[in-house]
Amino acid sequence: MPTFLIVGASLAGASAAAALRGGGFDGRLVMVGEEPLPPYERPPLSKEYLRGEQPLEEGFVRPPEWYAEQGIEARFGTRVERVDVAASEVVLAGGERIAYDRVLVATGSRNRRLGVPGADLPGVFDLRTVADCDRIREAASRSSRAVLVGMGFIGAELAASFRQLGLEVVAVEFFGTVLERVLGPQLGRVLEAIHRDHGVGMVFGDAAERFEGDGRFEAVVTRAGRRLEGDLCVVGVGTVPATEVLEGTGVPIDGGIHLDARLRSPVPDLFAAGDVVLHDHPVFGKVRVEHFDNAIKMGEAAARAMLGADEVFDDPHWFWSDQYDVNIQVAGIAASWDRMVVRGSLEARSFAAFLLQDGVLRSTVTVAWPRDARRSLPLIRAQARPDPAALADPEVDLRTLLPKEDG
Repeated sequence: MPTFLIVGASLAGASAAAALRGGGFDGRLVMVGEEPLPPYERPPLSKEYLRGEQPLEEGFVRPPEWYAEQGIEARFGTRVERVDVAASEVVLAGGERIAYDRVLVATGSRNRRLGVPGADLPGVFDLRTVADCDRIREAASRSSRAVLVGMGFIGAELAASFRQLGLEVVAVEFFGTVLERVLGPQLGRVLEAIHRDHGVGMVFGDAAERFEGDGRFEAVVTRAGRRLEGDLCVVGVGTVPATEVLEGTGVPIDGGIHLDARLRSPVPDLFAAGDVVLHDHPVFGKVRVEHFDNAIKMGEAAARAMLGADEVFDDPHWFWSDQYDVNIQVAGIAASWDRMVVRGSLEARSFAAFLLQDGVLRSTVTVAWPRDARRSLPLIRAQARPDPAALADPEVDLRTLLPKEDG
């Protein structure tokens, strides 16, 4: 009986496990995860769960009993030291070895840490796990002012949640506005204005030089000499892929586990899915995508690959963020663009912004205009060159702009 082993009790890992069983795999299936909890969804950690609006159980990918019901050997609370690809074994903390026929690495990513003085002070947090969120929520319950380092998606969502919890919030961000690396300055400033309207103080073009406090966090001192005082601080300055289990194996892991367009690694019987993957995308080139929807779809696609499928993973990628009562969605990936076409109104903060490079639609960003994000996905996958006038016209259904196939 073959053994398939999943390293990482993550959303991608759980999605792969369900797809393996659903795809007819009836061999031994083992899932090993370092956290003691079964796989759960991370988006609520900066939103509903943090604010106490959603119980933990609602965030589980599958009910805890599902794994036993599916005959999955769930080893939660167990750390994998390394994958021994030469021996086709996974080595657990403590030395136990589990042999596999095929292994899927779904270890996700870990938060980038700031190597500055005071970063280890009590009261300085980062957010990755339920345990992190529980600590932040407890600290917030006895605080009146929060400092954020970073205004990417995590920082922006935390800013909104902290304001909804009644805390004063001030943030420092290296770039020129909110989410500038993802959205660019013009769209980022729309979100910046939303946060300012909700009372968030923000400092841009600056960074944390050190954290100060007498035994506990009291302030961030920036490179420009500003002193941002607070009762707690959360750092959100990006992530790095959690590839440690493959170090020294010869598997290419620079920037993520390298996979081709069919999610194949150069090592036989080794597969990967989720945040940890840097894969060849037929539209975007080499990309590492950290979002919820990708973890599900790539986990399922990797499971099919483990079962012998030979299909290109060309999902155009889509993700969302809720901040206050505003829904933001992003379809596709635009590392750069030379034209932006808007339907709706940036000033009214209700729009779809289409980002094009050399006439090709690469990404759609919507704010309080959700329908067109999803409808643009087939256009992005097809590398379509839609008429800008049609993109700008709210009366034009994006689905009618998809190029007709020959024949």
